[in-house]
Amino acid sequence: MRRYLATAAVLFAVCAAFAAIVRGQGDLAWATAWTGSAQGPYPIGNASAQPDLSLVFPSADAGARDQSFRLIVRPDIWGAETRIRLSNVFGTRPVTFDGVFVGVQSSGSAVLKETNRAVTFGRQSAVTIPAGGSAWSDLVSLPFVRSDTAAMLEGRKMAVSFHVAGESGPMTWHAKALTTSYLTPPGGGSKGMEEREDAFPAATTSWYFLDAVDMRVPRITRVVVAFGDSITDGTASTLNGDDRWPDVLSRRLHMAQGRDVAVVNAGIGGNRVTGPPEYTPQKPFSGGPSAAQRLDRDVLSLSNVSAVIWLEGINDLNSNAGATVEAVRTAMRDIVSRMRAKKVRVFGATLTSALGSTGGSGSAETDQKRRAVNDFIRTSGIFDGVFDFDAATVDLSSGALRAEFVPNSTVGGAGDRLHPNRLGYAAMAQSVDLRALLAGPANR
Repeated sequence: MRRYLATAAVLFAVCAAFAAIVRGQGDLAWATAWTGSAQGPYPIGNASAQPDLSLVFPSADAGARDQSFRLIVRPDIWGAETRIRLSNVFGTRPVTFDGVFVGVQSSGSAVLKETNRAVTFGRQSAVTIPAGGSAWSDLVSLPFVRSDTAAMLEGRKMAVSFHVAGESGPMTWHAKALTTSYLTPPGGGSKGMEEREDAFPAATTSWYFLDAVDMRVPRITRVVVAFGDSITDGTASTLNGDDRWPDVLSRRLHMAQGRDVAVVNAGIGGNRVTGPPEYTPQKPFSGGPSAAQRLDRDVLSLSNVSAVIWLEGINDLNSNAGATVEAVRTAMRDIVSRMRAKKVRVFGATLTSALGSTGGSGSAETDQKRRAVNDFIRTSGIFDGVFDFDAATVDLSSGALRAEFVPNSTVGGAGDRLHPNRLGYAAMAQSVDLRALLAGPANR
């Protein structure tokens, strides 16, 4: 009888494992859980609520010198194994990183006790990344991520710590993190292994060198990339509030789909569809490389991407850039075709109103061009679907953003009439048709 029960138990376990694989639950793959698109060499860019960093980085040309970073990021999903990507894509010399750790943020710059895990690259504790290059770490086990802890980790932030050995030169960064991270002063040495918060006395609202975090999760997990400019990057949303439109969309999807979907943000403040025509570390632009130039690195190289929501074009149409509607249409067709060639579903999002704003985007002429681009997005047929962010945020009586969406949620004040605040971003996210977004086949 005991032999029969043991045999039955083994058969049951085998069948359960097979069923899990069939469902995709036992077939694991890397999926990108967070990204902060590399946009250029520090300090070129559009940071929000940035502290004075003159004592932390005295020289942009010298960059970091024997100092440690503790970057705070929020993975949209957690897995029992992770890896990170460090980037020197806009550097001009090799950079050596050591003392690399990942853990769960406790509060501020403190790491939750017993979660800080050492990270290696090619089984070595240090990695030197050449100018223009990047490097994925080895797999890092996170034993605290289990089925009984998954719910408690939802929304928790990860602390990614590393030390720059020697002098880095120009630092690859993402200016507008809208999340507080932490730094040591020059000469501060390697502090990544420290759990306590006093090891990192300086603060920043940007991310440096780190541009992606992957989690090892069931292969059926869908990764949705929000691709765009400052309105995707989250300008005027709440500092440390995680209330950009991709964040709100993520929470909607998790309520509907559980942890089988992740939303990652590939927005860059000031980004354009059509320009600049050339981007190098020696010839940078505050909005980063064009959407076409950065597509491979910031979208297509990410792990397990199934869909992209693309909101971009207002910066091309303003009087400073002067791009024509036809130039934006042509570039959009080309970029969408590149994504579709990689079997990625692409959803267009209509451009929200900037009427009455400053900086070249608020004129009636620009608004007329914006409306023409929106007509193209809605009717061209190049997209798998369209999400009408314009309709969700516009005041029909004036053609401008609705009044309640204008006041700035980051630093207070009246707002710029270009960037929606946290309420406006919530309205945008609520307008996304989740069934359409999830209608395609899951990754296999």
